[in-house]
Amino acid sequence: MKPTLVILAAGMASRYGSQKQTEGFGPNGETIMDYSIYDAIKAGFKKVVFIIRKDFAEPFKANFEKKLNGKIETDYVFQEMDSYVEKDKIPADRTKPWGTAHAVLCSETSVSDPFAVINADDFYGFDAFKKAHDFLVNETSDKKAAIIGYKLQNTLSEHGTVSRGVCEVDENGNLLSITERTKIYREGEKVFFEDENGKHEVPANSSVSMNFWCFSPSIFGLSEKLFHEFVEKNSNNIKAEFFIPIVADHFIKNNGGSIEVVSTSAQWFGVTYKEDAPSVKEKLETLIQNGSYPKSLWG
Repeated sequence: MKPTLVILAAGMASRYGSQKQTEGFGPNGETIMDYSIYDAIKAGFKKVVFIIRKDFAEPFKANFEKKLNGKIETDYVFQEMDSYVEKDKIPADRTKPWGTAHAVLCSETSVSDPFAVINADDFYGFDAFKKAHDFLVNETSDKKAAIIGYKLQNTLSEHGTVSRGVCEVDENGNLLSITERTKIYREGEKVFFEDENGKHEVPANSSVSMNFWCFSPSIFGLSEKLFHEFVEKNSNNIKAEFFIPIVADHFIKNNGGSIEVVSTSAQWFGVTYKEDAPSVKEKLETLIQNGSYPKSLWG
């Protein structure tokens, strides 16, 4: 069994205002993705599949093939508006991609082993990749998946509010639901979120999703079925998105599956806002200084 890493790199980076997936943060211009791939190789992943947009495919491939040749098998798939959709079903005014679960579905022909899914612009830490690899090799099945759970306090930005999927977990450590909380921020020692009903405290050690999932390839069949239903229901909603938690929720509640919340103590960091960039560079430099990563990641 050779676990695959699927990287969601087709996003528009709207809040950040540039192609943050390909921005250099390491001392030699390494992207956040480079560190994820480095950690994945070290953890034992054998293949990486990039989900990208066709319009920046050539420079993207040129960049990664040069670095990864001989280190890990690579493949590239495109998330296109008409992937898995008949052209006449696409709303004329729709410009936004169909969402993260649609992106994963687009990788179906490139994935034949248990696989993990991550965002391109999040730093997850080696512990998360090691735990994901071990789960994929030892525990994943058609009825058992996983999500890597981060402590909420380890995922906040110093430069604005964030949105996080707060996990409700049962007594066996399995996911019951994910509730999207927007406008989350730290105030002193406490963490709050705001919604239409005002301001609410949320436990700082709550388990949250950073979109790091572990699945068996059997999830593709369920995803395709649900996606066709989603398109039918949302033919007039040009902004509706088919997210991974929609598939996960159905997998738990209608397919008899379970999703284990695998906790990591890793410190997440990312670039939600442009102001986050200097802090990301600083954190990477600290990890290089303490020996977690070599100064030149690919030698």
